[in-house]
Amino acid sequence: MTVSARLRTVIVDDDVEVAALHARFVEAHPAFAVVGSAHSGPEALRLIEEVRPDLVLLDFDLPGLSGLDALRDFRALGGHQPEVIAVTAARDVDSVRRARSAGIQHYLVKPFTAVNLRARLDDVARDRLALLGSSANDELAQRDIDALMRTGARGRPQLPKGLSAETLATVEKALVGAPDSTAAEVAELSGLSRVSARRYLEYLVAVDRARKSLDYATAGRPSTRFSLSR
Repeated sequence: MTVSARLRTVIVDDDVEVAALHARFVEAHPAFAVVGSAHSGPEALRLIEEVRPDLVLLDFDLPGLSGLDALRDFRALGGHQPEVIAVTAARDVDSVRRARSAGIQHYLVKPFTAVNLRARLDDVARDRLALLGSSANDELAQRDIDALMRTGARGRPQLPKGLSAETLATVEKALVGAPDSTAAEVAELSGLSRVSARRYLEYLVAVDRARKSLDYATAGRPSTRFSLSR
């Protein structure tokens, strides 16, 4: 897929580093291209109105205007409407209810893993590209409508027993800050035992979110180093 054919994505998060991490995850998906980031509610509104993206990763806790209020306001702008993936620490019933009422079909509670985000991106890409490939006058069969309306657990990968999404996110964050690290170095950065860190790292390699290589520069046996996949 060419860059111009990718779904244009805006990242909205008050934390600049977190926004950059999410942008990196999105850019790793071949169907998406990040076209901008915003770190406050008013900034998000201006950016979305300007670029009219296909997808917004939306945090709720924003200065100036909450993410849910920003969502309400850019829905009111009319015209081309983006798909929204909520990426937030809010897990209260009212936030979830308001998100659903505002048309949000994908809701990720922080911290989450790149694997979880990738699953949501796969869903958005499949549905959005299917709609973009149809003209306004095309008629869909009931089964096609049902497929486009379904969201949730379809195709979502489950972590192996004993692994947690929160710890996996911590390990991924450690690799972002210190690429080409050994399991021992990641363990120290993430506060895990070396055995636990190694298990999470091997899982990331197994799902193609990380790669490993042998370092022969050290004395004795070569060391194994890990980096996030690009």
